[in-house]
Amino acid sequence: MSNSTNLVGAFSPYTCKMSAEAEGAFKEAVDGLLGVTYSPVAVSQQVVAGMNYKFFCNTQAATRYPNNGAAIVSVYKPLKGAAHITHIQEV
Repeated sequence: MSNSTNLVGAFSPYTCKMSAEAEGAFKEAVDGLLGVTYSPVAVSQQVVAGMNYKFFCNTQAATRYPNNGAAIVSVYKPLKGAAHITHIQEV
């Protein structure tokens, strides 16, 4: 199997080229979060009844001496309704 072959139901490889839909889902999901700023660098997606996204993000904590880090922010965007965060994993 080549690296460009995707398995049905699997997440796509990460890419730095984010679609408008992916950017919109991310912004909708993180809107209103306080304490940490998430800046997406790359995205992986999975088609389900809607869309699952995994965003690899740079993070910056809103502290007096900001801590920088990285996290994978998992987002679900249903066919109808608002996108929401399902999991945040520090890496």
